[in-house]
Amino acid sequence: MNALAATNRNFRHAARILGLDSRIEKSLLIPFREIKVECTLPKDDGTLVSYVGFRVQHDNSRGPMKGGIRYHPEVDPDEVNALAQLMTWKTAVADIPYGGAKGGIGCSPRDLSKSELERLTRVFTQKIHDLIGVNMDVPAPDMGTNAQTMAWMLDEYSKFHGHSPAVVTGKPIDLGGSLGREAATGRGVVYATEALLAEYKKSIKDLTFVIQGFGNVGSWAARLVHERGGKVIVVSDITGAVKNPNGIDIPALLSHKEATGSLVNFSGGDAMDPNELLVHECDVLIPCALGGVLNRTCFLQYIFAHFLLPF
Repeated sequence: MNALAATNRNFRHAARILGLDSRIEKSLLIPFREIKVECTLPKDDGTLVSYVGFRVQHDNSRGPMKGGIRYHPEVDPDEVNALAQLMTWKTAVADIPYGGAKGGIGCSPRDLSKSELERLTRVFTQKIHDLIGVNMDVPAPDMGTNAQTMAWMLDEYSKFHGHSPAVVTGKPIDLGGSLGREAATGRGVVYATEALLAEYKKSIKDLTFVIQGFGNVGSWAARLVHERGGKVIVVSDITGAVKNPNGIDIPALLSHKEATGSLVNFSGGDAMDPNELLVHECDVLIPCALGGVLNRTCFLQYIFAHFLLPF
């Protein structure tokens, strides 16, 4: 089941519980607008390359639409549509006066230079600038994008509409960004973890943690868990995985990744197969990478590794 099918299934289940009228249910499943654009740009070597960009604007009944821009090879219309729908529900549950939207480009940012990423972002912004805005749709960073990406979007949008710092969130502080925004999602993960553990009369201190993903969300979650006395024993990202049963020195790992761009060859732990991370023994597993990783295959791997293999 892909992301959109799973999201629609969950929404229909919630709609039945809430007793929503079937007409309202149907209207909420259909996005307000779906945008697909071609982004052609020159690479640093002079060759031309094209990528497909998407922006799905799901619902604006509660206010301007809001949602991130994702750069990842697996970005496709169904994923973006599902994430836009989820943004609508998140802003509503949090009682924030926004609707939901999401965007992305099917690309591998690691394979692009900084100048190529800038050109890609500016071309994408040129194609959608008349469909975003402070009172219409406000993009934000997501997987594969960051404050620099938002700065480029802001600058390109401002060429058409004048200086408009509020057109994006997640931008650098010097351009009107918010203090604490970079850590916010990872901090939210840790707050949710603390709330769940409290129900079992436990705390982060001295528990063992496995964290999948060491980008913005995963790295901040790992840092904050480490600061609270939790023992992060396995971490992974697209470059590989590292483990240390005695606990990874997270500040040292952050310094290593900043210096090398990778988790590989970190002296404070041993390399391991990233595919084994989701079934590694721990007290708390925190998935901070792509969605859909906890599936039937993962469950069967866990059963085999922890119950069948010893016999």
